[in-house]
Amino acid sequence: MQNELLLMMPGPVPMPERVRNAMSRQAINHRGKEFGGVYADCVRVLKALFGTENDLFVLSGSGTAGMEAAIANVASGQTIVSLVNGKFGERLAEIGGRYGTSVAIESEWGHPYDLDALAEALENGAGIVTMVHNETSAGILNPAAEVGRLARKHDALFIMDGITSIGGEHVACDAWGADIAIVGSQKCLAAPAGLSAVSVSERAWERISEKRPYYLDLKAYRKAASKSPMETPYTPAVPLFFAFREACLIAEEEGIENRIARHRKLADAVRAAAEAWGLPLLPVSDDLHSPSNTVTAIQYPDGVSDGDLRGSLKKMGIEIAGGQDRLKGKIFRIGTMGATGPSEVLATVAAVQGTLKRLGYRSDGDGVSAATEVLV
Repeated sequence: MQNELLLMMPGPVPMPERVRNAMSRQAINHRGKEFGGVYADCVRVLKALFGTENDLFVLSGSGTAGMEAAIANVASGQTIVSLVNGKFGERLAEIGGRYGTSVAIESEWGHPYDLDALAEALENGAGIVTMVHNETSAGILNPAAEVGRLARKHDALFIMDGITSIGGEHVACDAWGADIAIVGSQKCLAAPAGLSAVSVSERAWERISEKRPYYLDLKAYRKAASKSPMETPYTPAVPLFFAFREACLIAEEEGIENRIARHRKLADAVRAAAEAWGLPLLPVSDDLHSPSNTVTAIQYPDGVSDGDLRGSLKKMGIEIAGGQDRLKGKIFRIGTMGATGPSEVLATVAAVQGTLKRLGYRSDGDGVSAATEVLV
């Protein structure tokens, strides 16, 4: 690893050797039995991680392709209400505007959703609600169960972006009433970028649009997946499927609850370090919203620039994320997702602490000790 950057970002994340090796093999017939078995393994594990018995498909396209598939297949003629408290909620709203009438209910990034405004929009006839469960741009975990309850109360479809929570956080799509949910391959599952998975409920199938996208037509995916062996409707990214299957099997071997607990402990360690440094987190918590367990967004102290901190860490072989758009230069983000463990977290915390000190920021607390206390 000495010549490789340690990616401590909210995706992409370091991939286990098993996952990387899985891509280094000869091509196979994607209409054959072997590929069907690979696809079936992915679907079996993903259903458990999604918490769903609904249909589930793997798309050759990134998480944004999954977002677009989720909306484009049901949005024709609909009013789509998008809850926005970060960049990716904003993206869902923008996609909604391409296929239906988009209404964005905006909060400050990292602040709680306005659920009263959502209830009002639903009472006024909105047919679809979108939300990001884990908004990595702001480091906030949003209340999917409550949003799903409101959507179901008003007979609206609920589309949930679980791109950065599924595989690392507790997710219960069926219990929460998530009619369509999405995950991305390069996040908590620690697979290569380029695949997404989408689950679809019976309620969503009943409301499928007549005019749907061609490549992202979920009915085409349903028809192909019903074959024996399972298929995709168009040529899939076969090497990525090999890697994704290994990543899913690793998650299955670890156990869902163990995996969730590991992600939470690592995030707790980073939060303890931030508290010791006297640096506030970005997100505003309440009874329904809490800091993310797959990425921690920490506010910069005065006098420390984003370029200096992250640039210094990168020279040491560690890459963390900065803020996006309106948060650029205001926060830095440390990812704790995928195959990450205590050694990677402690190395990152030590590097951040030393760099903050070198850049002139002084604090009384020891973030390394605080993080260690959580991890031991």
